[in-house]
Amino acid sequence: MGKTMIQKIFENHSESEANVGDIIDIEIDVRVARDFGGANVVKNLEENNLSLDNPKKTFFTFDCNPGGCDQKYAANQHICRLFARRNNVEIFDINRGIGTHIVIDEDIVKPGGTVVSTDSHANILGAYGAFGQGMGDRDIAHAWAHGKVWFKVPPTVKIILKGTPLKSAYPKDVVLKMLQDLGANGLLGFAAEIYGDYVDSLSLDGKITIASMATEMGGIIILFPSKDGVIADEDAEYERTVEIDIDGLEPMISRPGHPEDVTSVKDVSGAKVDSGFIGSCTNGRMDDMRAIAKILKGKKIAPGRILKIVPSTDKIWKKCLDEGLIKIFKDAGALVGSAGCAGCAAGQIGQTGPGEVAVSSGNRNFVGKQGKGDIYLASPATVAASLVAGFVTTEDAVPEKPEPVAISSVKSSPAKIRKESVESPIKTEGRVWVIGKDNIDTDMIFHNRYLSITDINEMGQYTFDNLEGYENFAKEAKKGDILIVGKNFGCGSSRQQAVDCFKSLGISVIIAESFGAIYERNAINSAMPILVAEGITKKIDGEDELSVDFTTGEIIDKTQGKSYHAKPFSKSQLEIYRKGGLLKI
Repeated sequence: MGKTMIQKIFENHSESEANVGDIIDIEIDVRVARDFGGANVVKNLEENNLSLDNPKKTFFTFDCNPGGCDQKYAANQHICRLFARRNNVEIFDINRGIGTHIVIDEDIVKPGGTVVSTDSHANILGAYGAFGQGMGDRDIAHAWAHGKVWFKVPPTVKIILKGTPLKSAYPKDVVLKMLQDLGANGLLGFAAEIYGDYVDSLSLDGKITIASMATEMGGIIILFPSKDGVIADEDAEYERTVEIDIDGLEPMISRPGHPEDVTSVKDVSGAKVDSGFIGSCTNGRMDDMRAIAKILKGKKIAPGRILKIVPSTDKIWKKCLDEGLIKIFKDAGALVGSAGCAGCAAGQIGQTGPGEVAVSSGNRNFVGKQGKGDIYLASPATVAASLVAGFVTTEDAVPEKPEPVAISSVKSSPAKIRKESVESPIKTEGRVWVIGKDNIDTDMIFHNRYLSITDINEMGQYTFDNLEGYENFAKEAKKGDILIVGKNFGCGSSRQQAVDCFKSLGISVIIAESFGAIYERNAINSAMPILVAEGITKKIDGEDELSVDFTTGEIIDKTQGKSYHAKPFSKSQLEIYRKGGLLKI
């Protein structure tokens, strides 16, 4: 039986065969920590007396908050700089741009290589024919100390794009169409390979746009075949093959709140906008900059609106300067920021205020992700056209006179501090919370504005304060409570705090119908008990008293006198749990 791309990459970096479902150790070629996760990586290493496996393969990238305009970000960056000086670790500092893009553009990793980062969109490396994955700080600390980390070999979905989009449709429109068809968890737990004549025609920039949104489909990675790297065997075995029709595809857009809530731009044309953002790891490349320059040349941003443009790397920024694009942007009235992630991780540019309506070229528009406003997701061309018009539109339908501006407001407040933490036994009993929602993302669990918090005792108070209807969860939850949730719980970011906040509150176990891939790793590695039980949200009522055995998976509803079964701890999960976490001796 032949091998898929991810199986070949894994086998080239392991002493084991990469059979689907196996858990094997993978050698990591490039090991990256960013400015918000880097301080926790340093903390984990120093608290566990761990040294670096290979400083030459180890990097810091300061791309979330290049200006250091947040005091805690600035403090974390300095912690990382001090560690780097002591250990001869290279830093791509605040003047360089997005770390995953630098890894590609600086040829730090080769096609077929492996990269881990505290960036949940490290899977953009799939565009380059390499493997990349975002991870929590414990995983990264382990990779820094030992040069390798465990992976469960995923099955692969083969995606075939059929047809040719309209000339007005860009790679972002294509990936939004993929997201519309596959949904927020359509690739959950899977790697994917992507094929088709359209795929073959794409530049690296276009491939990066598509690869970067694997995370929004729940996928581990979307791999593009590379002539310089690995290709799948002709008889490779796939979980399934998915054909997506993009023939004649028009510009697409995601409605606020859910990246997968995709429709044609025509369906929402005319919706008033206040601001726009062009950048992120998805759309801050040179192709994107040139596309918006064509739209903005000789035009002005609509009065009362703002357009924020952030190239992904300093090299791209300088190329924009050399080609005269920066002048076009500035003449149009746009704000051009230093290279970096900008709005995606509560950075210095791209945030929205209460009631603000924005159109963004980013990869996520979760509630609260880019501030308190409502965020549409679209291609850079659609963003630029909409900000010239003052309403959502396409580049071929920009009117001569812009729409008058509209403004609204919203307000919210954080929850009260709770500082308890808990160690759970192999079996637990407690009151149950049932949240029958799917795709609860990490911004709903633990919002990105709290990412600079490193003290677990401070985290519990912010749990679910961005999940509608559960803003008071942190105040009402009791030590020993059990949480039951729907599918794809913890999708989105790689932030460890989205797990640790439950430990801070003393939640004894989280039982989900399925977990986001990174979230599952983070929970296992931090010894937070998690179990998977299909359909469990429809079987148990809130406030019931449960007994749960982690080793057998037995769930007893003591209130109803019924029993159910979850998948018990795996051997690896039980071993990590018993020693108190991945990094514990």
